[in-house]
Amino acid sequence: MMRRVEAIMAVMDRAFDPRWGEAWNARQVADALATPNTHSLLAAPDGSVAEDGVDVEQHPAGFLLSRAAGSEEELLLLGVAPPFRNRGIGRALVTRFIAEARLRGAEKLFLEMRVNNEADRFYRQLGFVPIGRRPSYYRIYSGGYLDATTFVYDLVDRHDA
Repeated sequence: MMRRVEAIMAVMDRAFDPRWGEAWNARQVADALATPNTHSLLAAPDGSVAEDGVDVEQHPAGFLLSRAAGSEEELLLLGVAPPFRNRGIGRALVTRFIAEARLRGAEKLFLEMRVNNEADRFYRQLGFVPIGRRPSYYRIYSGGYLDATTFVYDLVDRHDA
C-alpha cells in the first residue's frame, strides 16, 4: 500500500494549488486506503488507467480516490499533474471510476468541490449535475471560507458510461 500512497502523493503534491487547501497529506491518503470500500485509480502518462499497476505506480500522471457506501459512491479526490493536463487523463480516470462504481453496485455518484473550481465545466460535460450548495464548506489557506457545490451522477438513469 505504501507504493500506492507514494504514487498518489507524487501527483497530489504537483496537482493541487496550496492556496485552496484541498490536498491531503500522506497520512490521510494511507488512512483512506486502509478503510474498507475506499478505491483508488492511477493513470500513466499515456492515459492508461490501472487499479493495481506497478508501472503506473512508478510513473503516475494522475489519480482518483473514491469511497463506496451502500448504493452510493463519492469521488473524494481527482488530480492530474500539470505537465499531463489537457490530454484526457482526468476524463479517463472518471470514466473508469464510473464503470467500476457501476460494477460495484453503485446507483448514484457524488462529489463536492469549491464553487470557484475550474473543474466545474469538466464534471458537467461528463454528466454530473449540481444538486446543492454547502455554505462555507472549505477553509482556504488565507483563513477565509468558500462554498462547495454538490454534484450527482445517476447511474440508474445513465447507461452510456
